[in-house]
Amino acid sequence: MKRKGLYILIALALGGAGAVHAQDNTASGSSAPTTTSTTTFDDRWYIAPTVGGYYNDTDRNTNSRQFYYGLGFGKFWTPNFSVDAFGDRTKRTVDTAVGHGRWSNNVYGLAARYYFLDWNAWRPYILGGVMGSQHISSYGNNGWSPAAEIGVGVSKTVTDSADIRIEGGYRYDWDDSTQPAPAKNNGYGDWFLGFSIVQRFGAPPAAPVAAVAPPPPDCSKQFRNGVNLCDNKCPDLPEGTIVGPDGCPQKVVIDLRGVNFKFDRPKKGEKDIKKALAEPTADSLAVLDQAVDTLQRYPQVKVTVAGYTDSVGKDAYNQDLSERRAKIVYDYLTAHGITADRLVGPIGHGKNDPIDSNDTESGRARNRRTELQVQQ
Repeated sequence: MKRKGLYILIALALGGAGAVHAQDNTASGSSAPTTTSTTTFDDRWYIAPTVGGYYNDTDRNTNSRQFYYGLGFGKFWTPNFSVDAFGDRTKRTVDTAVGHGRWSNNVYGLAARYYFLDWNAWRPYILGGVMGSQHISSYGNNGWSPAAEIGVGVSKTVTDSADIRIEGGYRYDWDDSTQPAPAKNNGYGDWFLGFSIVQRFGAPPAAPVAAVAPPPPDCSKQFRNGVNLCDNKCPDLPEGTIVGPDGCPQKVVIDLRGVNFKFDRPKKGEKDIKKALAEPTADSLAVLDQAVDTLQRYPQVKVTVAGYTDSVGKDAYNQDLSERRAKIVYDYLTAHGITADRLVGPIGHGKNDPIDSNDTESGRARNRRTELQVQQ
């Protein structure tokens, strides 16, 4: 490449840096937010024009410092790792009595960089590369040799499509042909410092779209087992399951212990339950009212109303008496708002299924009862 090409490439790189600086100034001078860098992983392909300088190995017998220029092409494969294919070029002039002339050096290779810190910060990195080094000498000793480099650098995203990179390192070239005898060597190590502008192609990746939460259910219209679905923790239970206020299964027990009847009451045609109940009547009525409240709180619950007697008397008479006891409780429930479709019966069981001994007065008093048997 002629010297004119070098000047053009340097001007291109410096002009790009000026454009980046101008964009940053524009952003900082406006009232809009100045977050010009991407904050997420950007895997677009990019090019990276580069200019820099060498501090040459003294055994090269050349000027100690030269410019180099080049071009890279690569992409980020992860948020912290990029690979570039690149080429660069420099020219050197022999400056000792060993000989006179010029020679050029073209390098082609791959460089990997590993970055630290967040994407939009100043990101230090380490680099390593392997290359093929082409030497074109005025002495006629032309050829290729392997080369490798290591280094460190720092990078900064300055727009949504551009970064800047500044890096320095050490490059070793196993060149054994460009120096004339007796200065011929088997390799040379040069220090380098470079500046690159990384320009990505295409549109920036779209920002992630936040998930839109579904609208809340209309609790006033969606129910299961009498509990609205906003409060129902067990919405998959079949309809008709006995549940508590949270919609989960609950065993309902309606205990009428304490509701006992006087001996041989109620009489046939007796409608007033107060006259049939054992003393103290108020205690029995309180138990019945509590049963009404339970049934009202669990509208899906159905109960069987069953009456019982003690063992005194004939079986047929006791059967009829147990039915009258069940019927008078049945009527009490319906009179207090419990619909008949939730009540099974009334059913009489006579002297069967006693809950206490019929050999004592207190036991017989407890057997003169009515039960509300929950239908599970």
